[in-house]
Amino acid sequence: MFCTECGNELTLMFKSDEGLVPYCKHCDEFRFPRFASAVIMVAFNRAKDKVLLAKHKGQEDYILFAGYIKKGETAEKAVSREFKEETKLDAVKFKYLSSRYHEPKNILMLGFVLIAENGEPLPDYNELEEVKWFTVDEALKIIKKQSIAEALLKSAIVEIKKL
Repeated sequence: MFCTECGNELTLMFKSDEGLVPYCKHCDEFRFPRFASAVIMVAFNRAKDKVLLAKHKGQEDYILFAGYIKKGETAEKAVSREFKEETKLDAVKFKYLSSRYHEPKNILMLGFVLIAENGEPLPDYNELEEVKWFTVDEALKIIKKQSIAEALLKSAIVEIKKL
């Protein structure tokens, strides 16, 4: 880890009420880790019996919709914007579920469940190869196992009845 201000290597130092925190000896400052924020969404149809999944170009797995939160943007705005960009469908209603940190990409993923307007999605072919509706049981079978997407999908199935 390196200081984002001066570039010197950070060391871990104890800070009361915080524990071990990266510290820059050159700047004489604690440097809390920075990471990107993104939204990840489980999209249901209005009848709440189908889940919309996507397949990125060159990948085999079906995944949930996700995207980075832009600087100055709220997570809620990012949900509507990203879903519309990737499917050309509007999010009719959505609700925050939970967050998970995705270490490989240093991203805090904010999970949402949403209900999409009725209609056939039109994928953004710059990013996606396919967008397809699945029954809830089918979605559970094909989503990548032991993933953030699987955990969020399972939580969303419980929560969708409340929307």
